[in-house]
Amino acid sequence: MPREKNPEASPPRKRAPRRKAEPAVVAQPSFVDPQQRAALIARAAYFRAMHRGFSPGHEMTDWLAAEAEVDAELLRGAGQSTSG
Repeated sequence: MPREKNPEASPPRKRAPRRKAEPAVVAQPSFVDPQQRAALIARAAYFRAMHRGFSPGHEMTDWLAAEAEVDAELLRGAGQSTSG
């Protein structure tokens, strides 16, 4: 049996606005020169390779980890400089 509509019932609840989907990939910071960013990544990758004794076969892993590390540090630094 369908429910009867009661005009004196409380008004319908409003829904909260939907959140916009965040992009899956964070764009690289535009405030850093791309050559400077590449140099920072190369340096971080070098130190990662040095830390594991320069064993071959991990170059891409070192580079990608260094890239993520540098980008995170740049974004963290950007958040600190604009908030203070």
